[in-house]
This record gives sequence, structure tokens and C-alpha cells, in this order.
Amino acid sequence: MTEITQLMDGILLGECPRWHDNKLWFADWVGQKLYTIDTDGRSTVEAEVASLPFSFDWLPDGRMLLVHAADNELQLRQPDGSFARFADLSSLSERGCNEITVHPAGHIYVNNVDFDFPGGEFRPGFIALVEPDGTSRKVAEGLAFPNGMAILADGRTLVCAESFNGNLTTFDIAEDGSLSNRRLWGNVGQYGNDGICADAEGAIWTSTGPTVLRIRDGGEIVEKFELDRMCFAVMLGGPDGKTLYMVANEWTGSVDVSKPTGRVFSTRVAVPHAGYP
Repeated sequence: MTEITQLMDGILLGECPRWHDNKLWFADWVGQKLYTIDTDGRSTVEAEVASLPFSFDWLPDGRMLLVHAADNELQLRQPDGSFARFADLSSLSERGCNEITVHPAGHIYVNNVDFDFPGGEFRPGFIALVEPDGTSRKVAEGLAFPNGMAILADGRTLVCAESFNGNLTTFDIAEDGSLSNRRLWGNVGQYGNDGICADAEGAIWTSTGPTVLRIRDGGEIVEKFELDRMCFAVMLGGPDGKTLYMVANEWTGSVDVSKPTGRVFSTRVAVPHAGYP
């Protein structure tokens, strides 16, 4: 039986876990805080971010980028911890972007559900490429609520979770960052999927409701276990890359701000992290 450890509670809506600089980083979208948890289990508020959603990743030179949906821009963390505009994303959509992942060559991918959620009428979303000079262009469209993205360790493959149809959809990455050869990696079913990560065997960790899955290209599920609440995102990390971190929240379609149900869980796995983020 899989042993699952709770690392932190008191979170309103945990999202976007990342392993960087020997710490777990994650967002509390409703609490509007960016947290870290170190290897001794100590949590720290790294920044307050007034945006829902917001997501983040790091450039190859170590500088943090943050998707600030409320301001519809990509921001760069400054040496003093503040954030300044890196790119205006309003030419892509009047709605702010959602997730981000950065390629080792410096290609910055952001995505956008491109409709008012929750409550708005559904329309397909897209993935965009942001260049180092701040210009941006759409490189994939027609996605059913694009969410977490992962780039495999070879740097040639991007996988995107589509939350509204349960697909893990994959693309080839060209030298200039363009995406092509769209195809299905696998489908997780009716509860969709959210934040994802890749491992050293090229498998993807994802979730469907409270169920956490490891899926190979072609849809084969090779590992599965259950949490006591809906898993929103996963990330491999730890000193050896073999700790799977999971942010999970009770969810009925909205957040009860009087009752923080968000948790950070972890468990040990056999295959370490690889790829980006």
C-alpha cells in the first residue's frame, strides 16, 4: 500500500507545484500566496500575488517568470522579490493565461482556457509561445481547457492536459519552438486532469479527481493511488527526484474561503523526475 504523508494544510486552493532550488514551490490561488516548503518541512511565504490564477516557472538562467492572469501579463521576479512586466499577453486574448512551462532552449509556453471560468460559455483554448523579447504567438489551438504542461527530457515533446475532455495531448517541438504533430498520449476519463509532470522513463504523472495516475505514451496506466480529496496538480522532486508531491483540495465547483481544505501530500516513487518543469 502506498504511504502518503501530509506536509502542509491551511491552504485555500493549492496549485502549480514546482521543485526548484531544493525546495517545493506552490501557489495558493485563493489565498494569493506563493509558498515554499524546504526539505525539513518548513513553509515560507515567498510572495503575495493578487491573481487567480497565477503560475510560474524558471528561465534557463534561473530567473523566475510568473503568469499574472489578473494583469494579463508575464512577469519577471526582481532581485528584491517584487515582480515586473516581462511580456504583455493581452494580444493573445482579453482573458489572462493559465499555466506555464519553459523549455531548456528558452522557449516559454503559456496556455489559456479562453473563456470565463467558472460560469462562462465554453470555447476552446490555446497554447502560446513567448519569445525572449516579449513577443508572443499562438502555436496550438482548439484545446478543451488547456491546463498543466510538461516537456519531456529529450526537449522534443510537449504534453498538455485538457481538463474538459480528459485528454493528455502531445506535440512535437520544433527548433524555433513551434508545435506540430498533435496526437493523443492518453485519456484519464470524466474528471479530466490538471497539473502534470514527467519522469525519467518518459511517463506522465497526472490525476483524475482524487485518483493519481502514472501513464505511458499510448494511454497505459502503470501506477495508481487515491487521495482523500481532489488532486489538482503533481510534481516530482526531492533531492533524488523520487518524491511525488501532490496539491489537493476539496472541490464542489467553488472554494469555501471559511474552510481551507487545501493540503500538500507526498509519497515516494521508483522513477525520478526528468523534463520541464
